Amino acid sequence: MLRPWFRWVLPGLGLIGLVIATRLTGSLQFLEWVAFDLALKLRLDEPTDERIVIVGIGEADLAEIGTFPIPDQEIANLIRNLQAYEPAVIGLDLFRSLAIEPGSESLRQLIAQSNNLITVERILRPQIQPPSSAPRKRVGFSDILLDGDNHVRRSLLGSPNPDDLSNEQDYRFALAQRLAMTYLRPLRVSFGNGWRDPQTMRFGTTELPRLLPNSGSYVGLDAGGMQSLLNYRSGSMPFRFISRQALLAGDVDPDWLRGQIVILGMAVPSDPNTLRTGAIASLNPNPNRMYGVEFQAHATSQILSAVLDGRPLMRTWQDAWEYLWILGWGLLGIYLSRWIRTPTWSLVGLLSALLGVVGISTLLLWVGWWVPLIPAGLVLLGNGLSYTVFMQYDRLLRSRIDERRRTIEQTFNVIHNGPLQTLATILRRVQDQTLTQAELLQALANLNSEIRELGEHLKQGVLSQEESLYLRSGLKLDLNPPLHELLYEVYSTTLERDFPGFKTLKVKARSFDPLKDHTLSLEQKRELCRFLEESLCNVGKHAEGATRLSVTGEVNQGWYVLRILDNGPGLISTKEGEGTKQCLRLKHQLKGRFKRESIHPRGTLCELMWPVTPWLPWRYSNE
Repeated sequence: MLRPWFRWVLPGLGLIGLVIATRLTGSLQFLEWVAFDLALKLRLDEPTDERIVIVGIGEADLAEIGTFPIPDQEIANLIRNLQAYEPAVIGLDLFRSLAIEPGSESLRQLIAQSNNLITVERILRPQIQPPSSAPRKRVGFSDILLDGDNHVRRSLLGSPNPDDLSNEQDYRFALAQRLAMTYLRPLRVSFGNGWRDPQTMRFGTTELPRLLPNSGSYVGLDAGGMQSLLNYRSGSMPFRFISRQALLAGDVDPDWLRGQIVILGMAVPSDPNTLRTGAIASLNPNPNRMYGVEFQAHATSQILSAVLDGRPLMRTWQDAWEYLWILGWGLLGIYLSRWIRTPTWSLVGLLSALLGVVGISTLLLWVGWWVPLIPAGLVLLGNGLSYTVFMQYDRLLRSRIDERRRTIEQTFNVIHNGPLQTLATILRRVQDQTLTQAELLQALANLNSEIRELGEHLKQGVLSQEESLYLRSGLKLDLNPPLHELLYEVYSTTLERDFPGFKTLKVKARSFDPLKDHTLSLEQKRELCRFLEESLCNVGKHAEGATRLSVTGEVNQGWYVLRILDNGPGLISTKEGEGTKQCLRLKHQLKGRFKRESIHPRGTLCELMWPVTPWLPWRYSNE
């Protein structure tokens, strides 16, 4: 047998499992990538990283040069101009595998002699060789990895030689990695394998987080080489930018370049090979486009900022923590819809929780942790909305069942306190042989009439009217007046019934104190009237020979005490009948006390008491 709470949770767990299974197929990757980019774009602006300067060759420069590809002599002139400012390292983000005259020999010698110049190659197909005169230690690859939506979110920092994977000595580093190594070497920052993860890279005490095939939202990622998520630098001006024309004209502050990293590359907005990203406001005027040289600047800046400034690198949780995160938000959706009773507040709670998961995920991303936002939001919304709809339907169904139950109970109470009481009296007098045949026929005729009248009221739905109480003989009692008036009406009407216990009464005393009864519901007032009716009927049936009847209702020390006392023969049986069960239910409903017992030397006491607020006449009249 399943525990009740687990039966509630089981469908929600199924939805959580479905979302996780969908995520494992990679179907949610695109949405998670979009959320990743948007969260990064919403960050506050960071200060310009002055350690990195971009020198861009734009469309005006191409028009001035007049040919493309750019001749080697033009490239050599740019490098010489840059070297005059004594930068720490220059990254040439232009392929020079073939000589492009004029000036090829001049560029070849310049590359060979410049110890702070890093040139580029492409190691992935189609491969492009580096300049022939560049030593291997001053070559970095510029390969860029694209996700399934052709956006750039990760950088490849190192890789074995794709043509000879078994040669561990021929390990290739990215341009960004070479630039960072060259810049940090004079600062005595060591470089090597990681301590916690021996397969990653480490600068000093800073390990670069390595992407695995299923890191973050990635599913089945080709994680070959050393790949890392790219934590773009935010802001409208993340790096200083110098045009070729400004450099050649000498219109440059020397302090911008001296001792810094300079990356030279193309910055042509119309170039169809520009990169796609939605995570930053790029130097490229085209929306969601980024220059390749700009990507190299971000990849280099990420390493320097982490090592020297403590800026966070992008990391992901282990799979177990990610699934616990998703499970937790799914269970929260179930909880909100299960325990918040009203649909409006349930939706308010659900929307607040949704804002919470978005806010927490965004804040975590800003401090370097990429957590699953889309799956968490889906299970939260899915469970929250489905359970809210289900719970409202369940509550509606339960309310209808409760209404049907109350109608049945009310009907039974009317039958029990009416025809059944009359029938019980007839049977008892028949057993005692105190009825003549004529009296029996008359009693049966009265009973027949009483049952028919009750049937007509049942057909008209009188018993389901919340503001009324059906007594007998067509009498319907409005429940809105104060309780003490209702009790008096019930008392008077019940004593008119043809019960043997009523015929011998000599003294009838009744008194009902007014009660501040606005805290009582109509249903509770109805049940209190039924209690008095049932108790008086018991006196009429069983208290034969009784001469005194006292019915009182009084406020006593914060309790209202409703007491029915007679001097009949006392209780004949201690067996709980339906009337006693009704009284016990009413006692629990009112959080009160109930007793029915014989008293010495003769008589029966029936008493119901419940806590009340003392009634004050001036308060009652002003409300």
